[in-house]
Amino acid sequence: MAFVDIVTALALLQFLVFGFRVGQARTRYGIAAPAISGNLSFERYFRVQQNTLEQLIVFIPGLYLYSHYFRPSVAAGIGVVYLIGREIYAASYVKDPAKRSFGYGLTFVPMIVLLIGGLFGAVRSLTFP
Repeated sequence: MAFVDIVTALALLQFLVFGFRVGQARTRYGIAAPAISGNLSFERYFRVQQNTLEQLIVFIPGLYLYSHYFRPSVAAGIGVVYLIGREIYAASYVKDPAKRSFGYGLTFVPMIVLLIGGLFGAVRSLTFP
């Protein structure tokens, strides 16, 4: 289970790094808080952070559900693919949002595998009288 906890901590740290990048972009592009628009480059950094938050809501519970019913080391491995996908997504989105698909896929597929796998494991574990 430690591997799952490590991947969870790394995912949260990655989210914090994306937040720091937003702060740096605010300074670089002169976007004073609370504004979230006014410069396309800044908006890309902001969207990466917000999209990552949206993904974490599914990723973290999915990671733990999957690890509860199946091997935690496999869940952690799938989680590492998610982390790599988030980095690729972030880099490509900031450069050119139209080219974010590969990174998004490396994020979306692991999330779905973890979530559906966890659901399958839960249903499979049901016992009926």
